[in-house]
Amino acid sequence: MIVRSIWALLGFISLFLGIIGVFLPLLPTTPFILLAAAAFARSSPRIHNWIINHPRWGEIIRNWQDGGRIDKRSKVIALTFMVAMPPLSYVLGAPLWAIGAQTVVLLVVATFILSRPS
Repeated sequence: MIVRSIWALLGFISLFLGIIGVFLPLLPTTPFILLAAAAFARSSPRIHNWIINHPRWGEIIRNWQDGGRIDKRSKVIALTFMVAMPPLSYVLGAPLWAIGAQTVVLLVVATFILSRPS
């Protein structure tokens, strides 16, 4: 019972952070929603069923659960924003070392995204 409660708490915290991430550009939404779905799968079948059938997040979660797939539309959106971020950072006056670090991180994440099946 305690373990299920901890999973449920993790699920609600992750869901909350995922919802906030919709409005805050530096906070990612998808990883928190995926974590929430995994936590609810271990704690609450009712909430897990709700989240995997959600009209906005359901398909993304089901794709991930079905072999770690990322649909092509999501890949295009993610990669488009990744390509736009270093130039935007430069225009906004970020130091070059920060833009370099950002570019390295974005390349690693882009490689991961492109390595996933569609």
